[in-house]
Amino acid sequence: MTPTTNPVRQDEQETTTEEMGVETPVTERRPRANSMPPPDKFPIVALCGSAGVIDALERFFTHLTPHSGMAFVVVTHLLPDQESKLAQIVQGFTALPVLDVEDSVKLRPNHVYIIPPNRDLSVLHGSLYLLTPTQPASQRMPIDFFLQSLAKDARERAVCVILSGMGSDGSIGLKLVMENFGMVMVQDPATARFDAMPRAALATEFVDFVLSPPLMPAKLLDYVDRPLMGRPLRETEKNEPSKPTHALQKIFLLIRQQTGHDFSYYKRNTVFRRIERRMNAHQIKEFTTYVRYLQETPQEVEHLFKELLIGVTKFFRDSDAYESLKTHLRDVIKTKDTDSTIRVWAPGCSTGEEAYSLGMTLLELLDEVEPSRYLKLQIFATDISAEAVDFARVGLYTENITGDVSPERLKRFFHKMDGHYQIRKEVRDVVVFALHNINKDAPFTKLDLLCCRNLLIYLSAELQRNLMPVFHYAINPGGLLFLGPSENITTFQDLFQPVDVKWKISRRTNVASSLPLLINFPFTMSRQAHPLPHPSVVMSATVTGRRESGPFATQVQKTLLSAYAPPAVVINPKGEILYVHGRTGKYLEPAPGLSGMNLFDMAREELSFEISGAVHRAIQTRQGVVLDNVRVQTEAGQQLLRLSVTLMEEPDVLAGLLLVAFEDQPTPRKVRLSKGPGGDLSRDAVVTALDKELQYTKHRLQTTIEEMESSLEELKSTNEELQSANEELQSTNEEAMTNKEEMQSLNEELMTLNTQYLAKTEELAQAANDMKNLLDATEIAIIFLDNNMNIKRFTPPVGRIINLMPSDMGRPLSHFAANLRYQHLVRDVQQVLARLTSVEANIQATSGEWYTMRILPYRTLDNYISGAVITFTEVTGLKNLEAQLQASVQMAASLKETLRQAVVALNDNLTIAFVNDSFAQIIGSTMAELQDASLTVVGQGALNQQVLLDATRRLFKDEDPAAEFTNVVLDTTLPNKGYHRLTLYGRRLLYQGAPTNRVLLGIEKVEKLDAN
Repeated sequence: MTPTTNPVRQDEQETTTEEMGVETPVTERRPRANSMPPPDKFPIVALCGSAGVIDALERFFTHLTPHSGMAFVVVTHLLPDQESKLAQIVQGFTALPVLDVEDSVKLRPNHVYIIPPNRDLSVLHGSLYLLTPTQPASQRMPIDFFLQSLAKDARERAVCVILSGMGSDGSIGLKLVMENFGMVMVQDPATARFDAMPRAALATEFVDFVLSPPLMPAKLLDYVDRPLMGRPLRETEKNEPSKPTHALQKIFLLIRQQTGHDFSYYKRNTVFRRIERRMNAHQIKEFTTYVRYLQETPQEVEHLFKELLIGVTKFFRDSDAYESLKTHLRDVIKTKDTDSTIRVWAPGCSTGEEAYSLGMTLLELLDEVEPSRYLKLQIFATDISAEAVDFARVGLYTENITGDVSPERLKRFFHKMDGHYQIRKEVRDVVVFALHNINKDAPFTKLDLLCCRNLLIYLSAELQRNLMPVFHYAINPGGLLFLGPSENITTFQDLFQPVDVKWKISRRTNVASSLPLLINFPFTMSRQAHPLPHPSVVMSATVTGRRESGPFATQVQKTLLSAYAPPAVVINPKGEILYVHGRTGKYLEPAPGLSGMNLFDMAREELSFEISGAVHRAIQTRQGVVLDNVRVQTEAGQQLLRLSVTLMEEPDVLAGLLLVAFEDQPTPRKVRLSKGPGGDLSRDAVVTALDKELQYTKHRLQTTIEEMESSLEELKSTNEELQSANEELQSTNEEAMTNKEEMQSLNEELMTLNTQYLAKTEELAQAANDMKNLLDATEIAIIFLDNNMNIKRFTPPVGRIINLMPSDMGRPLSHFAANLRYQHLVRDVQQVLARLTSVEANIQATSGEWYTMRILPYRTLDNYISGAVITFTEVTGLKNLEAQLQASVQMAASLKETLRQAVVALNDNLTIAFVNDSFAQIIGSTMAELQDASLTVVGQGALNQQVLLDATRRLFKDEDPAAEFTNVVLDTTLPNKGYHRLTLYGRRLLYQGAPTNRVLLGIEKVEKLDAN
């Protein structure tokens, strides 16, 4: 894919001199209570910069509301050997919590995180992780490192903000943010203390907004108000008036009219996301409005075209993949003959990094594999973006490529100039860049390697299916196909054999031919219209052969009647009579009417010479020829006539034909009665006439000989063409036989595939049966709804709650009354579909049963929301048990208050599980204070006597259910009551005749004793 050149529009550069001078805080913005993102789906803003960034951060945070709902990560260039005070500095600008990043810290909204010195920062599943840098300090690119990680993890929630700084760090990472539908914002270079970093970011043309720091918070909040992830799913928008069915086709049409490129073969989801990004940039909410905006603004069509072409590339993307490619290319190179050429094609080359990476890899490989053998290298790098191709041809890249290119390669293949790295000439000479549309233009062929990485993922499945046979046709037998990590060839495993599954490297198989698969090839090479025949060919086809009566005869008659009254014939340049008008018996042998005979053969003897000469002159001069006083012998004697030959040019159907007319002239009596054409001529006149005829005959003979020689050459050429056509037909016959074998093989594969489908159908049927039995066995009432709340299916137990029948499927849920004492069922379903959150409630039916109702979004295997699921689980028994438990609790509480004898229930660790008010009053405490207290500490240790403790412990150990003790006498001091004698008893508590792990301890008698 080519990169988007997304120039910053003037309407996007919202900073004016006035605005830069007066910085108005935005803390008084409208409330954002309803725009808070989900807990784990909030935007993550990367604030990136180096020199002069503190001033930009101060102006940014002082204008930011503390309740934005976003997390902010500040990534700057810090000295590796000095402690950073940036967190304390930023804390002085904002009320948000500012934290130095610690390893594996979880990102939280409305917090600011500061990168520590001498660390690389990455994010995974919403947590920040610190890594020890592997690059030297002079080559480190911490901003690019973090942005690439952020783009992959947060995708559309990622926001990149490039602030003041030196160098070009961040210009690669922001491309990845843009590719994953994130947003890129850059500080206006005019407001930056050091503008190198903002200008490097703008040079990528992957920027959404260019603003001064005080205006950035407001734009951020507006952008978050319309996030891509917050829109309804695509399925729910099909019938919305704001996006009619044909809006996308109209956008495709406008792009094709202006650029000539058709995006109808691109994946719809990707196209929609790109269009929505442009709509967000212009704050347009409806597709119909955006279509009208495109019609009125041709520049926006160009911007959208470049947005759709957006692609991210870098040198040696997935370095392990290139190492694997090296391994498999060795075998390909070893099979090449000396002085042969290694041909490589990289479609969708973008700005050239991948093509040059291939060039460097192959040059290194040629040095390793038989360096003494000379092999040529030719790499074709193509793209549909002229700007990207022009950029790639120059081969000039910013300094931040040091993070992707090793120092050894930098030294060998690059030379540094003016703060940039340029590809050396030895690499640029082997790479040919050209404009090429992969879904329209013919491919490059005879390839040893075809590298198409991260291009197919943007194309529709139909176009991918059409491209794979093309790739197979373009690659030599044994050649390699190198795809991106997210692409595959599962549909065409017969064409390519995987050699590295992880890095998607495959070898072309030696199948008979992939040409039968190119029948539906959508490119121009297979859709050339048959050339129209030349007009002369059309005329030849028109004038040869007989003309039947009909429109042709009618047209001839009209022309003759409008211009000529005398007898006439229409002939072609060969003299073949096409039409006869009038009575021509005096001049020609054939009778009036249609004829296929030749005029030169049928003309009377004395007219043959004159007619032949006149026709020949008319054809040569392209003008009419008129001969007067031409004699012809008739039954009445000699007759003088005017012979006219006219070359017709219109109408079109008669163009190129000749009209020969015979018009009698007044003939003197002497001439009419003469015996022959030469009867009254002198000897010299006769000789002159004969000489004239002889010269004409010689000329005609010479012309005939030349025509014969030309015809002979044409016949030889035709014979050669026929021989070539015969060979082609033989080859076609062989291919047809091969195709027949392939079709037989394909038929066998289809039969095998059909068998697999039958087995899969049986598995699905079995799974459906299992699912039905599972749902029936659970006896859970379940209703499946689509996005419009229409009933798709339900289980039989639903009938106890809503009176549904099989014929009710497809009807809206709102049409049915439920047997529930609950009025908000439809409202809850709408809430689930709108917010994608579950709803749960306990509901009672009118018949008295209780149900737990749960409403969940219906998610497909592709994680699309396709409706909702309502389940009703009967919990009547649980509700009854709950009521009984509450009654038991109330009974226990009543016993505590009303039972007069002092009792307490002890657990096996001698803690109090139950105590009544009488016991608490004797001990001098309250029931609440005694609950869960140890027997040894109650009443300030009044019962902590060994005789009581031992007797109680023996009860826990005794297995006899009737075990008990009585008349245990304790003399003790009770709090606030003085010295008393207590007589106690104890027995094991039973449940259904079995001992429990509790003992009942009671006080039978309380006697007050004299202190002495």
